[in-house]
Amino acid sequence: MAPLPEGYKALVFGASGALGQAFVQQLQADPRCAQVVAVSRQTSPGLDLLDEAGIATCAQALSAQSPFHLVLDATGALTVNGRGPEKRLDELDAEQLLQALHLNAVGPGLLIKHFAPLLAPHERVVWAKLSARVGSIEDNRKGGWYGYRAAKAALNQLLQTAAIEITRRRPLAVVAALQPGTVRSALSQPFVGGDAMDPALSAQRLLAVLDALEPTGRAQFVDHLGQHIRW
Repeated sequence: MAPLPEGYKALVFGASGALGQAFVQQLQADPRCAQVVAVSRQTSPGLDLLDEAGIATCAQALSAQSPFHLVLDATGALTVNGRGPEKRLDELDAEQLLQALHLNAVGPGLLIKHFAPLLAPHERVVWAKLSARVGSIEDNRKGGWYGYRAAKAALNQLLQTAAIEITRRRPLAVVAALQPGTVRSALSQPFVGGDAMDPALSAQRLLAVLDALEPTGRAQFVDHLGQHIRW
């Protein structure tokens, strides 16, 4: 993460997942990174995206370790309550849709609410959230995956709106929605074949992409190869 200040601090949400772990390992190997704070359900303080009070408590507990220069949100859920993405309209269920939205959009939005104030104020900072190409409304040509698509589209809008506000006070901030590629993980395992990417490779590519992004005052939707995706 060469453009970040020497001795930068990083915060990784969803650190127990495949990509979250890969991010933590990559950052720990960077001699310019002074500290990597890994947060998941299993850490103390822990993280529950369905509990805003708990998110606020976590932010308060970690404020003593701020300011952070890099925040990577690797949270997300493709299977909800034991059910995978809906393929047809007749599979839609209100509670399932709301749960998908809460885990993939509302929870990450609340992370921004409570943790964006912990970003360094006068230096380059990066807030990056794992999104998905299926969240692109323009790119939707196959249909299906109703709840996951809707949740990622909502997430992208939350990121875009938050980016406008964040960069008013932190003009050097970069806010990005990241498409990591098809990665081997517990999340993707039921839905992909054996050609999925190693999480370490995806994490390495995504960090290089973030290095190259310039502050624009807007969120940027990019994939692991640095290609911009239509919203």
